[in-house]
Amino acid sequence: MAGKSTALAYHAPKEQEGLIIVKVEEENYVWGQDFGLQGNACSQEAFRQQFRQFGYSDSAGPREALSRLRELCCQWLRPEVHSKEQILELLVLEQFLAILPEELQTWLRENRPENGEEAVLMLEELEKELDEPRQQDHSVGT
Repeated sequence: MAGKSTALAYHAPKEQEGLIIVKVEEENYVWGQDFGLQGNACSQEAFRQQFRQFGYSDSAGPREALSRLRELCCQWLRPEVHSKEQILELLVLEQFLAILPEELQTWLRENRPENGEEAVLMLEELEKELDEPRQQDHSVGT
């Protein structure tokens, strides 16, 4: 936790440092209870959703909104743990999922691919499984 707090406090003015650290610890505790977070993938998804769903009206003003977005982004992408390449892969995977039809998004989110390549492989495998019954039906009719 100390690494997270340090990374988040880096962006805050000195006088707010302690406040942000306390706030993050309290919210992690609440989120852990609300979502029943067990594994890293679950918590990462919860943090991603918090980041994406945050609205300007959830803050007292522009400075607090920007600070909160930085905080949520760090909780989701964890720059103290992930390399630039891993962070880019997470962002590309999220956008890839966003452009897919909703039923494929849901299916992939349930199967939790770790990167874009794994998502593509899962989708290709799903396509093969869905095509097999059609190919068998055609061979029966001839």
